[in-house]
Formats: sequence, structure tokens, C-alpha cells
Amino acid sequence: MISADRIKAISTAPGVYLMKGAQGTILYVGKARNLRQRVRSYFGPSRDSRYQIRFLLEQVTDLETIVTDTEKEALILENTLIKQHRPKYNINLRDDKTYFSLRLNSAEEFPRLTVVRKVAKDGADYFGPYASASAARAVVKQLYRLFPLRHYPLETCRRRRRPCLFYQIRQCSAPCHGLISRDEYQRLVDGVALFLSGRSRDLVKSFQQSMAEAAAGQRYEEAARYRDLLRDIQITLERQKMVTRGGDLDAVGLHSEQSLLVVVLLFIRGGTVTGSRSYHFSWELDLAEAVASFLAEYYSQEVTIPDEVLLPLALPEGGGLAELLSERRGRKVLLTTPRRGIKSELVELAAKNASTAAQEYLRGSEDAHAILEELASRLHLSRLPHRIECYDISNFQGGHAVGSRVTFVGGKPDTSLYRRYRIRTVAQSDDFAMLDEVLSRRIRGSDEDPLPDLIIVDGGLGQLNILIHLLESLGISGIEAAGLAKSRVRPAPGQTDVVRSAERVFRPGRKNPIVLRQNSPPLLLLARIRDEAHRFAVSYHKKLRERENSRSLLQEVPGVGPKLSRVLLRHFGSLAEVRSATIEQISAVSGITRTVAEAVSDALDRQQPTEETPETE
Repeated sequence: MISADRIKAISTAPGVYLMKGAQGTILYVGKARNLRQRVRSYFGPSRDSRYQIRFLLEQVTDLETIVTDTEKEALILENTLIKQHRPKYNINLRDDKTYFSLRLNSAEEFPRLTVVRKVAKDGADYFGPYASASAARAVVKQLYRLFPLRHYPLETCRRRRRPCLFYQIRQCSAPCHGLISRDEYQRLVDGVALFLSGRSRDLVKSFQQSMAEAAAGQRYEEAARYRDLLRDIQITLERQKMVTRGGDLDAVGLHSEQSLLVVVLLFIRGGTVTGSRSYHFSWELDLAEAVASFLAEYYSQEVTIPDEVLLPLALPEGGGLAELLSERRGRKVLLTTPRRGIKSELVELAAKNASTAAQEYLRGSEDAHAILEELASRLHLSRLPHRIECYDISNFQGGHAVGSRVTFVGGKPDTSLYRRYRIRTVAQSDDFAMLDEVLSRRIRGSDEDPLPDLIIVDGGLGQLNILIHLLESLGISGIEAAGLAKSRVRPAPGQTDVVRSAERVFRPGRKNPIVLRQNSPPLLLLARIRDEAHRFAVSYHKKLRERENSRSLLQEVPGVGPKLSRVLLRHFGSLAEVRSATIEQISAVSGITRTVAEAVSDALDRQQPTEETPETE
């Protein structure tokens, strides 16, 4: 317990405090406008008496404070320390989903839409976020029907003898072949920006004016195109529900139940609800502290920061957070707590979504617990397998051999605990030796990564024996082991038909496998874990092979060796991105001259698909 004298000695300036437990382990990192006042609220005579907070404070043996000049600096430092130490009682935003946005760079000669993962400060306009790449591409597909912008890099299109098939189906205006003027193309670009910004009235007004001008100038075909475009736009807009006027907003909804905290972000872009994201945490401390920490970490990622964030409650350090978000965005960001009107209704809608997400999570947790109990009973495990790890090997004739580990916690995948292993010591195609290497590296390096309750290997007795021998040789006990063998297909006795055997689970000390009931929840869970380990291993194996093939293709270009091929792939991320880049973008890479950039562009262009089979985004 922190003494009263120690509290009196703490500065009243803004800063960060670190609660430490035994052996100096950091249990919690918090920020405060007034450090002494905040620490006193925990340890002083009038401290918070809630059970969960008393439970945390009983573990605290030491307290460290770091003074900052401003609240904003305290927010930044808190976020940095949480990411560095991952304290047990802080919000840990482990988001396994990727954010996608649409990028439109008006500085290009003829701008086009691209789906990107990162929101960069490069002068381009970004619209989103979208829940998945498929959702973003669906929007792009719809937009190309309304606004036929180009699909491919301009230089690539200009090398074609004639416009691509997208022009034939009226989803490209073929600026590469001069079939649309710059001014008319720019009107399409402006239309896309207005549409994605939710400024439907300005959009309709602009195209009505263009239609009238074309008709007055007796350009009737052009006027007819604007007429059809206006009709399609109005039909599309009728399907959308407008909730407020203009502006980009994020509404925050909260639901707290027992130790579960669910945060929902509702995205409103240009007055239209475009989607939502939900996050759940184990949290039992102050809600305002949770919201502030969550927003500071969430908006530190490569996501779109809106004009305004609507909050369900006031934040003690709201001014510092607003300043931090404004600095990251490059424009002013407001944090408001609406009490009435449409914005208040949006916060209530986000809260309803948070409540629904919490109920679904709790029901799923109860179902998962029941499945794990049944699994423990059927496999005769000594305890409930709360944390399960599964391992698989993938290679092709011994080349690019890799191993994978997937981790399920509480019956659900935890992708932050997934691991990939490149095989180092086995040169030939020997799955048993490769599995032994992967398991040995995992178990020997378990000091900072606790071992699971149950380890599953993809295979039968042979693979299981490798795991058992390794655990025994290292003197590790208390870890359950199992091998999951795939079902086998064999001819039925006396018949020409084939039959599929059941999935088999092998356990130590048992010669015969355990056969779980077909389609039973425990078997489906095991199969899902095994299949996920296989998918994860195969995807990594393919990635290494594709990377090697990409390097080989680039190294065939005169002037590009192993070093420059690595530089190009590291900079652009993939061969497809190098192919879609312009000569200027390639030559801007460190170490790449314009001559080499032209050679790379020409070589990759020769590998482009034919006009009859255009490559999609």
C-alpha cells in the first residue's frame, strides 16, 4: 500500500503513473491531469471501494510516476508504455482485422480509385474505413458503374493497342486513349469524391448543371449520359439511410457487464452510417479511463480520424486527447458528449450495438465453455483446456519448409498468439524432424510465452510421440498432448464404393485412437483448430515461394540484382504493386535510377494479362 507521505510527495503536474506488483511487474499504466489527485483517488482515505479495484490495489507494491508538460504528452506516453509492457489490467487493443480505405489522388493526371490498407499523409483523399477488402471492392465496383474512371496504371493502359474490356462494358472512360477530355474526366472524379463524402445534394446539383450545359450546347449524347448517370445516382442514394447532415463522425457506444467491457464504434461518413466495429475487453476500473485509453490507441493506428467523435460520457483529459487527435489528423477534431438531438441518438444507437455485441459474446463464451468441458471429458484431460495450441508443417519437396502455431483461448482463435517458424536445421523432406524442431523451439522459448493447457499436433502416433518425447526430455509436466489424424478414404469391403473413416484423436498411453461422434461440437472444434493450423502454415509457405519467384522475375531485369529486388518488394509489398506503379514511383525508390525503373516497368508490362482477360484490382 502506498503511504500518505508518499502521495503528498507526488507532483500535481500532468503525467503517467505505473502501478507495480511483485518483482517489479507493471500491473497498470494510467494518465492524469493531476498526478497527486489521481493517485489519492486510489490510495487515499476516500479511495474507490469497489471490489475489483481493491483487488488490483492489494497487488500493488510500488508506484512510479513520470511527469509531462501537457496532458497530450501524458496520453502519448501512456499509449507507448501500454504497448511496451502490455500490463494485465490495461485495455489491450489486439485488433486482428485489417482496415481498408479508398484512395483517390486528385494530383494524378487521370485519378483512379484504389483499395489501400494504410491512410498516409500524401495529399490524397481517403474514404472509409471499410470492414473488409471485399466490402471496399464492392463499393469500387458500384462506383465504376456510375463514374467510369480508369482501372489500371495509366502508362500500362497507353501501351495497349485499344481500350480494355472495361471500356466496352462502359465501366471505363478510356482516358488513356483520349476518348474523354480532361475537364469531363475531372467532373467524374469530383462526382466520386462528392458521392463518397455523402454530399449527395451537391453531387446531383453538379450533374444537373452539366446536363443542362450539354443540352444547351446541343451535345445531346453527352446530356443523355448525364441524365442516365443522375438516374443511377438517385436510385443508389435511395437505398441509403441518411442520419445527419454532412461531416464525418465516429459515435462511441459502451456496455459494461461484470468484468466485460464492450466498445462499439459507429462510423458516419457524410451523414450516412457506413459500418461499425466492436471490441471487447476485460475491464473493471473507471469507464472514462477506459474510453480515453481506447481512443488514444485506436486512433494511433492507420485509420481515418473523423471531424468529430461522439462520446457517451465526458473524459477528464478530453482536451489533451482532442489536441492529440487533431495533431495526428492535421485538422481540428472535436470530442463531444451530446445530450439531445440526432447526435445523442447516434450515441444511443452505438450503445445498443454494444449491448447486443456483449450478449452475443457472453452466449458464445458460455457455449465455448460447455464444449471445452465436454472435450476434456471425452479426451480424459486433467483440466479444462482453456488455452490450446496446434502445430503443422508445410513444405514442397523440402523447400521453403515452415511450421505454424495457432492458439485458441476459451475456444476462440487468438491471432495475436499465432506464430510462424522457418525450418532451420532440416534440409531434406522430413516432416517428423521439422515438427521436432518447431516444438523444441516453442517449448524451450516458453519463458516469456506461457505454455498452453493442451498441445495438438496434426498427425497420428508418430507426430504425437515426438511431442511426448520432447516434453519428457525437458522435464515438463502438466501439459496435455494429443494428435489429430485426418479421416482416411478406403474401399468398402466387397464393394466398389469408398468410405471415409472418422477423425481420430491419439492420446499418450493409448494404443487405439479416441473416435469422437461425427459432427459433435468437440470434434468440430478440434477440426477447426487443426484446419486453421494447416491454413496458416500453407499461407506462409506460399508467401515464401511467391516472394522467391517475384525476386527471380525481378532479377531477370537488366540492372536489378538480389539487393534491388529485395528493396523493390520491401517498398511496394508485392510484385503486383510493383507492376501497377508508375516509372516515377519506381525511380523514387532509393537506389533505383530512372533507366532501371523503365526496364522494370517494361519487363513487368510484358507479363501483363491480355486484353481479353483483364486483371482485376
